[in-house]
Amino acid sequence: MRRACRRAAGLVMGWLLATAATLAAAQSELQPFTFGYVGLADDPRYSEARLENRFQGEPWGRPIAGAKVAIKESRFPGMAAGVEFGLNEQLVADSQAAIEAVRQLQGNGHRFVLLDLPGPTTAEVADAFAGEEMVLFNVSASDDRLRGQACQANLMHTLPSHAMQNDALAQFLLSRQWSEVLVLVGQEEADRKLADSFARSAKRFGLDIVDEREFLLGNNPRQREQNNPRLLTSGIDYDVVYVADTQGEFARELSYQTQLPRPVVGSGGLVPQAWHWAWQRHGARQLNNRLEELAGRHMTGHDWAAWIAIKAVVEAVQRQKTSQFAPLRDYLVSDDIVLDGFKGYRMGFRDWNGQLRQPILLGSGNWVVARAPFEGFLHQTNALDTLGFDPRESKCKLADN
Repeated sequence: MRRACRRAAGLVMGWLLATAATLAAAQSELQPFTFGYVGLADDPRYSEARLENRFQGEPWGRPIAGAKVAIKESRFPGMAAGVEFGLNEQLVADSQAAIEAVRQLQGNGHRFVLLDLPGPTTAEVADAFAGEEMVLFNVSASDDRLRGQACQANLMHTLPSHAMQNDALAQFLLSRQWSEVLVLVGQEEADRKLADSFARSAKRFGLDIVDEREFLLGNNPRQREQNNPRLLTSGIDYDVVYVADTQGEFARELSYQTQLPRPVVGSGGLVPQAWHWAWQRHGARQLNNRLEELAGRHMTGHDWAAWIAIKAVVEAVQRQKTSQFAPLRDYLVSDDIVLDGFKGYRMGFRDWNGQLRQPILLGSGNWVVARAPFEGFLHQTNALDTLGFDPRESKCKLADN
């Protein structure tokens, strides 16, 4: 009996060693397929003080964590395709250095680069490589302008735009018949753009903005009508408060502080985002666990955006059975691509502005309240295109459209 067990154990060990040797031999024959990743070394979005606050809808760490998870997941699909996927991370000082880093990656044969950059820097880099044989994935800037006037044919967006996020909120509010909205907006230029984006969504879906008021941070008693939430939200009736606060400090303290007992949405309260760590459906739990194991924190929408960018290219390599740039690029922008982002919809890129069409999760604290698009909001071609700019209203003019 013991001899039989030892023999069986020896056979298993021999099989494992043979398998390991086979895998090692196979890996030695794989062609490298390396993604680029460019970010700012001193990006204020990832400052220690800001990350500690864990603002809803904001990154809780550099999204390269999501890219690393995708690379790890792609090991065996890569071996089947004869390639070994890798990641080359570059952290740079400024816009010019970002352009130089992408140029260096291009010179090393890297044709797919993830840009983890603020909106204006993303626009500069994309403009510098307009018309060149590269695909740049925007994984951390939601600026509508990048999908509009500043779009480029080789710039693709896996993070949803502000227009998509605000359309998701507007659909939710309308579905709850909360149609009268008080808008609070900060003094930052980015706050103004976010409030304008919501105004577009409100008009699109028939919501009524009853008033717009500017808030200030601080506790100066001479400015209490702008820094005191109760005073700021008094003297008018409304169903809900929308807050546009890209800094996050005012928004996170607004719930339960308004004059009327009304919900808060936007930058605080109920927040629209690409991903939420409490999302449990469609295999999401396993993805969340993998990110937490690697990064030691919850997964955010920015991590998801980097993860799905890698997965999209891996999918193209698998389906096209090649690592050549042209067929991969063509597949990415075609109607044939099938991306499963663990959000319950088949996803693909919009050919008019490079945006990844996707559901939006409306999260609050430690749970997901709802997922947009909502039932009853129809589109002639794809329900996901009820979120964000469709071709008729898009200001993106791509040369090959």
